[in-house]
Amino acid sequence: MNTTIVKGNWNEQKGKLKQKFAELTDNDLMYEQGKKEEMLGKIQTKLGKTKDEFAAIMAAL
Repeated sequence: MNTTIVKGNWNEQKGKLKQKFAELTDNDLMYEQGKKEEMLGKIQTKLGKTKDEFAAIMAAL
C-alpha cells in the first residue's frame, strides 16, 4: 500500500481518536515508520482498553 495513503488515513483516524478520547495527545498518536504496533499498544494501554476493544474502536472510525 502506498505510504502516502496510509499517512493520509492515519491523519484522519488520529483526528477522530482525539475527538473521541480527549486524553490522547499528539505524542501518543505520533506515527513512526515501522513502529505502528508499538504506537497502537501505547494508545490501547493509555485508554485502558483490551486489544479487542481497541480493534473495535479503530474499525468503527
